[in-house]
Amino acid sequence: MGPTAVGKSDFAIERAKAAGSPIINCDSRQIYKEMRIGVARPTEAQLAAVPHYFIATHSVQDYYTAGLFELEALSLLEELFKSHDTLVMAGGSGFYIDALCNGLDDFPAADLELREQLTARLEAEGVESLRKELKFLDPASYDTIDIANGQRVIRALEVTLSTGRPFSSFKSAPAKARPFAIEKIGLRRDRAQLYSRIDRRVDQMMEEGLEAEARGLLPLRDRPALNTVGYKELFGYFDGEYPLEEAVRLIKRNSRHYAKKQMTYWRRDSSINWIDLD
Repeated sequence: MGPTAVGKSDFAIERAKAAGSPIINCDSRQIYKEMRIGVARPTEAQLAAVPHYFIATHSVQDYYTAGLFELEALSLLEELFKSHDTLVMAGGSGFYIDALCNGLDDFPAADLELREQLTARLEAEGVESLRKELKFLDPASYDTIDIANGQRVIRALEVTLSTGRPFSSFKSAPAKARPFAIEKIGLRRDRAQLYSRIDRRVDQMMEEGLEAEARGLLPLRDRPALNTVGYKELFGYFDGEYPLEEAVRLIKRNSRHYAKKQMTYWRRDSSINWIDLD
């Protein structure tokens, strides 16, 4: 695991080769077949180096959650462990990693009426209003979830308001037992080095055709999967909100913010063995 652009794919491939293992992907966006350039899907050469699972296996139009990933990944592992002693999992989606390693907490059922009200507020007031309310009611969730993702903010507020308990308080259940040992390897780099890699990656994505990929996904822009850095900034450009150069600048800035959020999320996990790739 590690922040965006740190170098997880190459590192995981070397570990997988050494272990004679495939790679189980745990990136919540690389599972979507319509999203390739903007999610930095492994290259054809990387995919050919070792078998990969959960890469381009679902559609952005599918209903998919971390809970479904937990069930599907556990079923896959049960089969793979019949012929492998060690398996390599790689990705940067903390919630998906936690789902597989620890199991998901028992959150209350959705309050659909309240969710509709919050969604209407999101459309009328923007995400900033909801973020401020979440920061007041549940600062722990504000500091750990992706607050740029309006749906995540809505879910946290929905649980907090409907139960009278902070959303973060439901994330303290003991980890579920797993029939395998888990070693967590975190990859990190000096911040300046990481940010330089992020900027170079965004430039490379644009050269590879990210603008055309995003334009082709415009009809599906309301799908939750497309509320993703790289796509949503280009959607703003297509809407005439700012020029292309500004969209690229925003992608770089928001990617850096996302990397910072990822590292903040993982600081709470003392079981991670960190490796400095610098």
